[in-house]
Amino acid sequence: MARNKPTAKKRRLIKAGKQCQSVPSWVVSKTVGKVRTHPKRRHWRRGKIKA
Repeated sequence: MARNKPTAKKRRLIKAGKQCQSVPSWVVSKTVGKVRTHPKRRHWRRGKIKA
């Protein structure tokens, strides 16, 4: 990927990076273990971003 990226593309990549985080531990404890996984979780090598 190019070193100099357009700002709009960079913002989309940042958003995708934030969305890829796991569920916080306080959410797991608050929901008594009902919410453990993140349905939109993406692996960096398998699922690619349309950015």
